Amino acid sequence: MTTIIIHENALNFEQSNQIKRALSVPEKVNNHFRVTVDDCSAEKVAELSDKLSIDMNILPEHFNPSEIKLLISDMDSTLIGIECVDEIADMMDLKPQVSEITEAAMRGELNFESSLTKRVALLKGLNTSALQKVFDERLFLNPGADTWINGLKEKNIAFALVSGGFTFFTDRLKKELKLDYARANVLDEKEGCLTGKIQGDIVGAEAKAAFLQEICNELGINLNQTIAIGDGANDLLMMNEAGLSIAYHAKPKVQAQSDVVINRGGLDKVLDFLA
Repeated sequence: MTTIIIHENALNFEQSNQIKRALSVPEKVNNHFRVTVDDCSAEKVAELSDKLSIDMNILPEHFNPSEIKLLISDMDSTLIGIECVDEIADMMDLKPQVSEITEAAMRGELNFESSLTKRVALLKGLNTSALQKVFDERLFLNPGADTWINGLKEKNIAFALVSGGFTFFTDRLKKELKLDYARANVLDEKEGCLTGKIQGDIVGAEAKAAFLQEICNELGINLNQTIAIGDGANDLLMMNEAGLSIAYHAKPKVQAQSDVVINRGGLDKVLDFLA
């Protein structure tokens, strides 16, 4: 049997009727709907999802929500609605140039490590007070984040935040949101200004996947007991290792390689997989 998740708290008459005709009668489960059918292709679900403008996913047969003990999430454009490096660059009137590199890297067109090195080099000389300004004035959580995080805590699922961005932001989010783990790059600074370099090894795709395994080892769980969510190409190694990979408003390359996709709803929709 195939279970299809419909990520909507309410369906209008037309949506319900079309789902019934194409699949079966949708049944309410907590804050979403589900349909169980003998068999259904991913293409058919995707077409219906687009037609109705709602998120719909086939629940992978290998996924067991009762066994999940850890969720690992990307930060920029996943947990939060900005790319921090782009907003920092805006303090130097360099946002267009840096954003272009960021976008190409997230699409998988550029090597992440070298592209980050290039972007950070452009920040040389910026006063570190600009980082706090970005955090205070520009950083915001994506829709549904609070509900999502609280829901995971209620289920005793640990939350790890990992980023190709910077510890200045991940550490503060970890503290404010009471997250369990966080890892990111350390911006080098001297006399209150950025040097244009990163301290230590860069947290890229391989490091993200390694961080996931590291936490699994610490918790004494296996990778099948984890969920990974992200939006960019540098999240794919981590996502491919997890028991369930979720592409959140992600680049096409990431959507194509993920188990499930959330394109319209907020982060609270992740909880639908854990019902």
